[in-house]
Amino acid sequence: MYNLSRRLLFKLSPETAHELTIDTLGAAGRLGLTHRLVKQPAALPVSVMGIEFPNPVGLAAGLDKNGDAILGLSGLGFGFIEIGTITPRAQPGNPKPRLFRLPAAEGVINRMGFNNLGVDHLLARVQNAKFSGVLGINIGKNFDTPVENAADDYLLCMDKVYGSASYITVNVSSPNTPGLRSLQFGDSLRNLLSALSQRQQELTVLHGKRVPLAIKIAPDMSDEEIVEVAHILLETGMDAVIATNTTVSREGVAGMQHADEAGGLSGAPVREQSTHVVRVLAETLAGRLPIIAVGGITEGQHAAEKIEAGASLVQIYSGFIYKGPELIRSSVDAVAGVLGKR
Repeated sequence: MYNLSRRLLFKLSPETAHELTIDTLGAAGRLGLTHRLVKQPAALPVSVMGIEFPNPVGLAAGLDKNGDAILGLSGLGFGFIEIGTITPRAQPGNPKPRLFRLPAAEGVINRMGFNNLGVDHLLARVQNAKFSGVLGINIGKNFDTPVENAADDYLLCMDKVYGSASYITVNVSSPNTPGLRSLQFGDSLRNLLSALSQRQQELTVLHGKRVPLAIKIAPDMSDEEIVEVAHILLETGMDAVIATNTTVSREGVAGMQHADEAGGLSGAPVREQSTHVVRVLAETLAGRLPIIAVGGITEGQHAAEKIEAGASLVQIYSGFIYKGPELIRSSVDAVAGVLGKR
């Protein structure tokens, strides 16, 4: 069924297909249909960041920016859903076209630019959904907020979503907001995370619960830079790291239609690069901080490779666009095989 749906959707522009899919899943979720129409993956509970996940295969941020299809997506079998990236104020994102398929490479290039309806809209959607599963909320800064004031945007979003999130992801690695990636390094990262850690402690007291903080990083780093980031994450008391966001590299897709479009490349072409980042993180962190791996999972075995590299959880996005709900099931099965060996 999904192969037929994909053929029809791929006749539409990528962004139109995306919007139609979210609208359809949103409606199906409200009617309680998706979990009845899709074969569910086997149970594979895992505990990470103090959270109990029904299975370790989640949806990465970016597909449902505004929380419009939480119930519909969860009904497909994901062990957790991450929505966003959300910003304090609504913003339109970059000019269209800004989303491009590379089918021959099972890749996607996007330069969306954090298009979203703002944190208050997202919170209304979350409250209406009454979702009881594991929900991550991914936060960022508005495009017109100066980088030196970025912490203000992250703290505002954190304050607002804290009571509704199972965990909060801090996105400092999108290549589509000018200057954002500079927040990943050195004192810029240390100062931002220290401010977030301090606010987390205050909000823990206020809400009577500790909501974990995960930091999402880019794949376009040297090993030395990855090691430095890992040490800063430990130093500032973060709860997890998500590796990785999209890449600005075009290795493996050069010469393909749309390959020269600006933006971040995701899907199969980023798999090895992202898995390498996971390995370097795992060696450096030595079990002191969990890793959530995302990037290039288009087959179940790819999810298993991420776990073998040192990840505790995995997320899919572009692979889901190409393979549909079957990828969730095959990923859970493959990861179960790895975990069964430990």
